[in-house]
Amino acid sequence: MKKYLYILLTAGTIASLTSCNKLLDDNRYPEDTQTNSPEFWNNVVNVQGEVNGLYNYYYGYGNAAGRNGTFYFQSLNDDQIGDVENGGFKQWDNLTVPGAQTSWNNSYIVIRRCNYIIENVATNSMSPSQKANFMGMAKVNRARENYSLVQHFGNVPLIMQVIDPSDDALLYGPATDRNVVMDSVVADLDYAIANIGTVKEPLDFSQDMARALKVEACLYEATYQKYYNNDNTRANQFFQMAVDAAAQLLNKYSFCSDYASIYNSCYSGEDGIALLQNNPEIIFMKAYERGVVSNSISKYTATATPIDGMSKDAFDSYLFVDGKPLASTSENTSDMGYMDETGLCIQNLLDVRDKRLSAVIDPYVYYDGLPWKRSNSDLMTSLSGYGCKKFSNPLMNTASAQTDSQGFLAAPLFWISKVALEYAEAKAEMGTLTDADLNISLNPLYLRAGLPAQTVSSLSSINDPANNMGVSSLIWEVRRCRRAELMYDGYRYWDLIRWHQLDKLDTTKYPNINLGANITPALEVAPANNVNGYFQMFPNNQRIFEDKYYLYPIGQTQINQNPNLKQNPGWN
Repeated sequence: MKKYLYILLTAGTIASLTSCNKLLDDNRYPEDTQTNSPEFWNNVVNVQGEVNGLYNYYYGYGNAAGRNGTFYFQSLNDDQIGDVENGGFKQWDNLTVPGAQTSWNNSYIVIRRCNYIIENVATNSMSPSQKANFMGMAKVNRARENYSLVQHFGNVPLIMQVIDPSDDALLYGPATDRNVVMDSVVADLDYAIANIGTVKEPLDFSQDMARALKVEACLYEATYQKYYNNDNTRANQFFQMAVDAAAQLLNKYSFCSDYASIYNSCYSGEDGIALLQNNPEIIFMKAYERGVVSNSISKYTATATPIDGMSKDAFDSYLFVDGKPLASTSENTSDMGYMDETGLCIQNLLDVRDKRLSAVIDPYVYYDGLPWKRSNSDLMTSLSGYGCKKFSNPLMNTASAQTDSQGFLAAPLFWISKVALEYAEAKAEMGTLTDADLNISLNPLYLRAGLPAQTVSSLSSINDPANNMGVSSLIWEVRRCRRAELMYDGYRYWDLIRWHQLDKLDTTKYPNINLGANITPALEVAPANNVNGYFQMFPNNQRIFEDKYYLYPIGQTQINQNPNLKQNPGWN
């Protein structure tokens, strides 16, 4: 058992286990009083243990039976219809100001731990290169949390040191302008890129992981500034930083031949499943192993309990095999499957579309009255009729596939296809995208998906009438490719924010995001939830957009504790 798996566990769980390499003693995250000594911080193993503890905050496919993963479970978008736990169609994460904002608290806990590592390593007796290596690892994590805070809240306090409880100026200071915070994110990532040493596995915080995070954060900032703040000067600065960082990664990593393998591989080789760490795309990943640290994403997408399903809007967004959208393809545009001895089959629809669609959803529509199952699943039902195949593997034993806390598929966290999408988008936004750029970014994704390669001219001439974002055909097609490639991966909500398109989640304006599969052939078998031949689980539920939803509200507890904080607009 490699030690890297153990660092993903909580300190309490680790304390109950044993290992042959003193991992229990070395890699626990001690209380500050236990680490407040030069002797502790002069020990390389101790410092590595402190850094390793930061892996706990990468949720991937979630931990144990939790639904806190960043894939699939983040269903507040126009791609997924979810979730029944809320008693209806998925609403905004905050409808009122919460008492305490968990995401705020969690990020500042991690930032404090990073600051504690940085300050103590800076004064220890290690060599300059050892110090810089550990400080770089802490800074990449601090950057990640500050970036997340800006995404959620906009202006936030920028805390770059361990706060003394008696220091009222830092404890109760005002929020820092988001531009300053994002500049600090870039500075931290640049330090990490320059100073993290050589690593062996994609489970390590590395220079390339810092580069990949820089690409994502800079693209977010650039598009937010362009479309929300109308600041093209700052936008172009960040677009260029994203391009430069992405180019370094595109020159180093290669694309795999099997899209599904990015999501249904594992770390330990159980059940003969391929190893994610051997995938040439993977820059950084989260490992799982049954009985050590596990997830439940395979179980949640293979159950009789209704699961979140793809929306008709998302289904219709996939290109056809001729490289054309629904409005202009020469292929059969019907979205109607057919009844066979197993159920309502839609394989005929998948055969004429982007192959990524058949890797994401199952070839049968399933819901109450028309259940269907995979070889290792329970009978399944979906809130839209469309299922979720993406995080399953037919080789996984049935018990692991159907049982909470028994899943062991590994989660990609940064990988080259995602970087390629970000590179192409940044270049398109700057107006500098070339055919050569497409050949190292989007065309490998198109070809893998069974679609023809494209040129800047061909993408610019598609002119899909479904384009409802007020952008050029080129940018619309780049965004479409991103949507298809990262379907169910947890990015769509934040994409709509940075593009200033969050109103696309309003079901009164865009009803197809609350509409599911065509069930016309099955109406005699299962007529419930039929709206003009389409499945609709929540016909009476609506989600209405207000401009305030671009930022989360700051928790009332946080504001009560710090009167210098101001509530975000619209949430008073």
